[in-house]
Amino acid sequence: MTTPVLRHLIETQIEEWRPDLAVDPSLEDDVGMLSEVLHAVVHGGAGVSFFVPFSIDEARAFWLDKVLPGVRARTRRLVVARWGSRIVGTVQLKLDMPPNQRHRTEVAKLLVHPEARRRGVARQLMMALETIARSERRTLLTLDTVTGDNAEPLYLSLGYIPVGVIPRYARASLTPDLEATTIMYKELAPGTLLDVLPSSDKC
Repeated sequence: MTTPVLRHLIETQIEEWRPDLAVDPSLEDDVGMLSEVLHAVVHGGAGVSFFVPFSIDEARAFWLDKVLPGVRARTRRLVVARWGSRIVGTVQLKLDMPPNQRHRTEVAKLLVHPEARRRGVARQLMMALETIARSERRTLLTLDTVTGDNAEPLYLSLGYIPVGVIPRYARASLTPDLEATTIMYKELAPGTLLDVLPSSDKC
């Protein structure tokens, strides 16, 4: 476990998670670390689809059964933040949209381990995800977040615009209470897409 003193000295490395390129035991190690992040976040009170009691095995099943197939199929892009070899944060971009919404993508599961918070990890993850969205020629990002949660100011600072609040949207992670969610979006300027198109497409 990284000590509090060393955490200030370790540089955060942001990278796309590519399990299709990984070989054992690296994949197993990464799934274990992702499971640890999700487990810690849920038990820390974050509203991310799960509530206590929530086991590490349930967290592992989420990554293996729900996320990994989409990442391998490239219908879901996933970014991780590492301190050394340890994964301390992650966020996902869902690309599998209906035919009439292929310009849109959905941001999901921004997770930062409690030990890595207030270090700019979440912001770096979101900025990396935006770069991927541009590379996929997506011009509209959408997301939802627990109303009043710590992530809400972050999204606002990144240019996301709230469009409304749905009351009693989902159960809280630590209590049976139903929490509201805020729906947000961000448009990417079409001109920035030229930076990621092949040369022949820029004519």
